[in-house]
Amino acid sequence: MEPKSKTSKKMPKLKTHSGAAKRFKKTGTGKIVRGHTKTRHILSSKSPKVKRKLGKSAIVSDGDHAKVARMIPYA
Repeated sequence: MEPKSKTSKKMPKLKTHSGAAKRFKKTGTGKIVRGHTKTRHILSSKSPKVKRKLGKSAIVSDGDHAKVARMIPYA
């Protein structure tokens, strides 16, 4: 048997985008979940219904799914 050469042709590891890792997570079924924007300040001018809606998480749209999935390959 030949020993493994030091220059084996393996694909490099993919780096996770650290900003995306803080903002997105994958569900058990493979969907990507995100939070809503506009929830940090100036909340007094928003209605309780809007604030309640913004507090819940949302699914990443189909148009952005491939881009976000590339940024979090191991999530």
